[in-house]
Amino acid sequence: MNNIDAIVRIEFSSNTAMIMNICIGFLMFGIALDMKISDFKRVVEYPKSVIVGLGSQLIILPILTILLIKLWGPIPSVALGLIMIASCPGGNVSNFAVHLGKGNTALSVTLTSIVTIFAILITPLSFSLWSKLLPETQPILASIKVDYLSMLRIIGLVLLVPLISGMWFNNRFPKNTARIKKPVRSISLIMFAAFIFFAVFNNRVNIVKYLQLVFLLVVIHNFLALSAGYFFAKLNRRTTRDSKAICMETGVQNAGLGLVLILNFFGEYGGMMLVAAFWGVWNITSALALGLFWNYRSSKTAGI
Repeated sequence: MNNIDAIVRIEFSSNTAMIMNICIGFLMFGIALDMKISDFKRVVEYPKSVIVGLGSQLIILPILTILLIKLWGPIPSVALGLIMIASCPGGNVSNFAVHLGKGNTALSVTLTSIVTIFAILITPLSFSLWSKLLPETQPILASIKVDYLSMLRIIGLVLLVPLISGMWFNNRFPKNTARIKKPVRSISLIMFAAFIFFAVFNNRVNIVKYLQLVFLLVVIHNFLALSAGYFFAKLNRRTTRDSKAICMETGVQNAGLGLVLILNFFGEYGGMMLVAAFWGVWNITSALALGLFWNYRSSKTAGI
């Protein structure tokens, strides 16, 4: 085992893991309060853009991840961390960033909703498929003996159940939803951020020490993901507004879910944890920065 795996880890008991799962579940419930059945009906409105967006996130992003790993040659646990992130559904921050950047927000929400709902099947299948293309990671997978049925169950509990519950509540009690959705989302974000802060606090010295091993790799990975999403959309003759949405859906992943799965199944591999933790911070930063840049460019063009 590499030093980073032995040193950089989050010590957690089964109770701590359960708290983490509850935090993510509550966060997803808050996100679902903004989701409607109509989000899925938009597939009819943007059929080609939806297909291009799904292809970019589910195929182009993992392929780019494999190629980057082959060229960079990181340690196996870091490679698996990148594969885990590439296998997760898009993060909800993408919707806000697309809106900020004057992209097609409706398309962004539709893509996020579709991939998130089907993450219970897509994430474990994608992780299993793409990780098999990396022979250097097989010893880790063999030693862990990942139970993909258990992974599916956890994704269902922390993702699918809260999403369905939130959408049902939104549809059944729209007035109550309007009153509580902002407080619920704020509280859930604070809970999740507080848990992560206290969970990694005891490892802060080692995390800072080893962050250099993944910093540039994560930045380049995220840059490639955003660029690939945008130019793949343009290559398929999508509008600039649609291309912005597909760009964000490809480059902004649900690192929180990735961290939950890593804590539950790969807790002894600090490299995976470090990738997921830093990715979660960096992709929010890059998405908001890009959204602000697009907003500035749009405002400047409109003013001419």
